[in-house]
Amino acid sequence: MKTRFASLALLATSVAVSFAVTAAAGPGNPGAAKPMFTTIPSNAPGHVAPINPPANLAQWSGGFTDHGGHSIHFVMVGTDPATNNAPTVIPVVVIPVIMIYGATNGNMTFNPKVDTHPNGQTVLKNMLKSPVFSSKVDFKSGGQDMGNTQYVDAFQRGNFWGANVQVNTNYHVLLGSPTILKPLKINVTTTQGKVIVNPFGTIKVGTMNINSFDSALQGYIHSHTADITPNVLPIFISDNIYLTSGGCCIGGYHSTNGGPPAGQTYSYTTMVTESGSFSEDVSALTHEISEWMDDPFTNNHVNCNDNSILEVGDPLVSGLPNYGNYVYHSAGFDYHLQDEVYIGYFGAPPSTSVNNQLDFQGDWHTVCPGQ
Repeated sequence: MKTRFASLALLATSVAVSFAVTAAAGPGNPGAAKPMFTTIPSNAPGHVAPINPPANLAQWSGGFTDHGGHSIHFVMVGTDPATNNAPTVIPVVVIPVIMIYGATNGNMTFNPKVDTHPNGQTVLKNMLKSPVFSSKVDFKSGGQDMGNTQYVDAFQRGNFWGANVQVNTNYHVLLGSPTILKPLKINVTTTQGKVIVNPFGTIKVGTMNINSFDSALQGYIHSHTADITPNVLPIFISDNIYLTSGGCCIGGYHSTNGGPPAGQTYSYTTMVTESGSFSEDVSALTHEISEWMDDPFTNNHVNCNDNSILEVGDPLVSGLPNYGNYVYHSAGFDYHLQDEVYIGYFGAPPSTSVNNQLDFQGDWHTVCPGQ
């Protein structure tokens, strides 16, 4: 069951990080926080492509001619829905990130294996029961049944319903049952971040500079090559943490070490336990996994003035109320799943997607600026 409710969404910014991101102040409030998501390019410092990987990420190539007559090429996760009629399952490992702040910058520890939501469920266990991994929700888009499946799979089925999931009814791109790896512990220095009051609520949250944070993730990836290989999606998760780059607040990002076909993709997201907050429960996770699926190597370039790459979650964070989130009740919890734009938003023929819609929920009705 889904529920839609409205609240004022602050201005959201998507920033492509080359380790020099600037987050501008919010309107009328100098220094105000802004809800943001981002990507980090494959050639960023420390992003070393795997050497002789045992297997590559399942991926397919496609393209379209946009409204300006430009030929757009893309690589996405899974198989071509026009020719394949079978599920693809992507192996997943989850890495809990424990953030430790000392006496000089907050004296708190944030641990998704220990910290809980108001229902008493730990952040990690609550995530594993969510529609990101569970198939208990019967999703619909444009009045069309997408089936009992994972949320991002339902989105991708609707995305290519007209080309040709409606015929290839067994087409799916699914996340495998996650393996939980040893946590990554980060001792945040006073120059890297501190504990603050949640800019979107009232609880205490931690912050950390995204450059230093990604460096820690790179160290973990390079030291766990037995478990983290290009065919596997590593998902790093924290709770009640916002990353910063010239300002707060980044709720998640995805990136890659190397390009297609052999690059090592990965994703990071925070899960905030406060009701109504930016990045509440799995909302940032649905954003990042959807964008990873449609732009795994962060190089699917499009001709949009608001977004230079095919990032399907960014347009709706500020474009719709409540950061673009919709509530789905599952496993005794109200999960917040972010709406995502379909490929027609970027200039592809609207008939590619279900019911000629431009987004999964059917609440967005214009193509991107520039199209």
